[in-house]
Amino acid sequence: MKILFISRAYPPVTGGIENQNYELSMWLPKHAETKTLANRRGKKFLPFFLPYAALRALFLMRRYDVLLLGDGVLGIVGWCVKLFYPKKTAVAIVHGLDLTFQNAFYQRFWVRAFLPSLDGLIAVGNETIRQGVARGVPEHKFTFIPNGVDTEKYFAFHTRAELETVIGLPLKNKYILLTSGRLAKRKGVAWFIRSVMPKLAENVLYVVAGDGADRKNIEQAVRERNLSPRVKLLGRVSDETRDALFNTCDLFIQPNIRVKGDMEGFGISVIEAASCELPVIASRLEGLQDAIENGENGFLVETENAKQYISIITELLNDQPRLQAFKSRVRRYVIEHYAWENIIRLYISALEKIAGMGHN
Repeated sequence: MKILFISRAYPPVTGGIENQNYELSMWLPKHAETKTLANRRGKKFLPFFLPYAALRALFLMRRYDVLLLGDGVLGIVGWCVKLFYPKKTAVAIVHGLDLTFQNAFYQRFWVRAFLPSLDGLIAVGNETIRQGVARGVPEHKFTFIPNGVDTEKYFAFHTRAELETVIGLPLKNKYILLTSGRLAKRKGVAWFIRSVMPKLAENVLYVVAGDGADRKNIEQAVRERNLSPRVKLLGRVSDETRDALFNTCDLFIQPNIRVKGDMEGFGISVIEAASCELPVIASRLEGLQDAIENGENGFLVETENAKQYISIITELLNDQPRLQAFKSRVRRYVIEHYAWENIIRLYISALEKIAGMGHN
């Protein structure tokens, strides 16, 4: 099987789709002949990349069996390829917002025409499938494959002294909660600061690493609750700092809330954290339900249920023997279920099945 893989979201831009597309470009060639076309110039180049990718795909697909698109926005490229190569296989990975994006033009053409014209859609979460079916995309088009993680990439020895340097505070007898990633409203960070942090013990600190559209709302929440001594907003951090946080904090918090027109396709940051023996407490919402297995790599809490968040956080922090025993279990679960060497086999199997090539 020869694969042409196209990614519009790719490093050096950082984000969940970018990381996933990068890993796919590294792992696919280990199992199939693969060529990658990637937009390495960021979102500003996207209007130019789409026509460029379409033209390149039309030229290259004579030599490839399968066109794999890194996300649903590239659906128009797959649609073009199917017009000229109806017998070739075109598949897109869909991440949630690919289907729920609230724009009438996008919904009419991408969701109702371009994506359904493809031979298959690989959904990173089951909620993504439900959202697609609700918008008229045939259910048989979908295959669920969770996101993967490089289980060695973030896992390393770091000390609590490093964490003190990052936060700028002495941490003796302190417990550190961490949220890392793009600060979108759906991530629920501002809600967590307003509703949960004031009711946790004074020795519990909350560190937020990342930046995004909800930053001002989060800063306002900190001021409203007078929590600046206990909530540290680090903004964007280096890879080294991120790894130090993953390997030294006590719990990872993913307190997502419902936001109309937006959703969490999977939640890659939670399995990145769990790969570092960092237990996750997350909202039982959307794609997070596919990333977290309750009691295995973390715990799921009803969204916007402050009482449940307070209860499980307090219970775990007050039972350190239980928490420490749980940490190695968390990493083992991630290795077994989300390591890329396992996930890539699911991709190859799915692409072969969609292409009707079997396992010859």
